[in-house]
Amino acid sequence: MGVVSARLSELGIVLPSIVPPSGNYVAHRLVGSLLFVSGQIPRIDGVEYFVGMVGQDVSPEDGYRAARLCALNLVVRLSAALDGDLDRVIACVQLRGFVNALPDFKGHPAVIDGASDLLVEIFGESGRHVRTALGAGSLPRGSSVEVDAVFEVATKSDETRKGN
Repeated sequence: MGVVSARLSELGIVLPSIVPPSGNYVAHRLVGSLLFVSGQIPRIDGVEYFVGMVGQDVSPEDGYRAARLCALNLVVRLSAALDGDLDRVIACVQLRGFVNALPDFKGHPAVIDGASDLLVEIFGESGRHVRTALGAGSLPRGSSVEVDAVFEVATKSDETRKGN
């Protein structure tokens, strides 16, 4: 068992099953050592959670939980892209969070902290990232939150050079 897998187990986190992209795009793209992961919404096994606008239909606390679930789905995509080897993650470089909120809502950073907090819990200091938290008038499938991210990962050629 790898270090990150052990950490997930220690935290009691079980990765949900992966759901195929819901449109004409790819779920992730590796460019050099950067792995770009498409936007993830709070969905498990094809079921959407925390639907609606934060501050109207969804409390800010549930928005935080929604962002956390989005980040969990980022980790699922990461795992799939890295053939299950999450120890290849060197760092989360950037996280972008979008909050479906009313125009006068001002708590976007606190909502997106749900995603940031989970990534740091799982990856430690390697999970710390630069971040943008934005408001949106609507999001796919009526979701309250969507997040995407860029990760730096060890490539197969890195492992070959190290003699692994």
